Amino acid sequence: MATREWNPLDFDIGEEEDEEGTPSPSSISPPLPYFDRDRHVAFLEMMYNLMPHHYQSQEINRLTLAFFTISGLHLLRALDRVDKDRVADWVLSFQAHPRSRAQLKNGQFYGFHGSRTSQFPPDGNGISARNAGHLASTYCALAILKTVGFNLLTIDKESILISLRNLQQPDGSFMPVDVGAETDLRFVYCAAAICFMLEDWSGMDREKAKEYILKCQSYDGGFGLMPGLESHGGGTYCAVASLRLMGYIEDDLLSKTVTSSVINVPLLLDWCMQRQAIDGGFQGRANKPSDTCYAFCLEDLRGLQINFQDCSTQIFADLSV
Repeated sequence: MATREWNPLDFDIGEEEDEEGTPSPSSISPPLPYFDRDRHVAFLEMMYNLMPHHYQSQEINRLTLAFFTISGLHLLRALDRVDKDRVADWVLSFQAHPRSRAQLKNGQFYGFHGSRTSQFPPDGNGISARNAGHLASTYCALAILKTVGFNLLTIDKESILISLRNLQQPDGSFMPVDVGAETDLRFVYCAAAICFMLEDWSGMDREKAKEYILKCQSYDGGFGLMPGLESHGGGTYCAVASLRLMGYIEDDLLSKTVTSSVINVPLLLDWCMQRQAIDGGFQGRANKPSDTCYAFCLEDLRGLQINFQDCSTQIFADLSV
């Protein structure tokens, strides 16, 4: 019996042929990939205790790295490896606090600093230096606190929400900091997630944010990070997730008629399905290599309980018109 060698590029390797050319189960099969949970837990536990030197250049984003570490341990059901109270106290120490309620109208954002590097100490008179609260860091901080079981309703959410409105722009988008920076769907998502976790939408104008998101949907169904930009996996996730958090779309996008949705659902799902590459992963944009981050962004849209079979039927129906 002739046996073929395993070729990772041969997608028919699951069978072999006998001397008569009849397919039969192969005794040689590709090695099965597996997820070594213990090694992942060990790595994240190391990150929890000490930042490796490879990551030291990212010290300014320490809260973001902590978010990946804590949420990773949570997903691996290993959150018992951390001191939750200690984590909560550490995260809370990064929140910026105004000296008075009047300061909430000074244009600054009183969220969370990303690290000690951006948390400037007060001067000799006890007056704090420039506040460097960051929208993404605030999202990460609240997500960590929620993950470790901290009651978010006990924090100073008024300072966060009132000053959050200082970051929203006239077109509905958000800046990450008050001193000026890029505005795109990433920060709209951060703002929506912050309001959702704090159970208070006074921190943003939802209608303006929705209008901005809708302007970002491209002709091919995906969403660019800004209006007029190429459709992008991360931008698409931020757009759909923001609309869901703000209550503008249902859990099941096709539970009602397509025309009842604020976005073009069939075109969106057509674009998402076309992003799966031949290797099984997902690409962030057309004609790009697959990347694990887009596997999260696009595969996670399934959390909206989208009925892909109904979607495919609708897409082909639209194409036949």
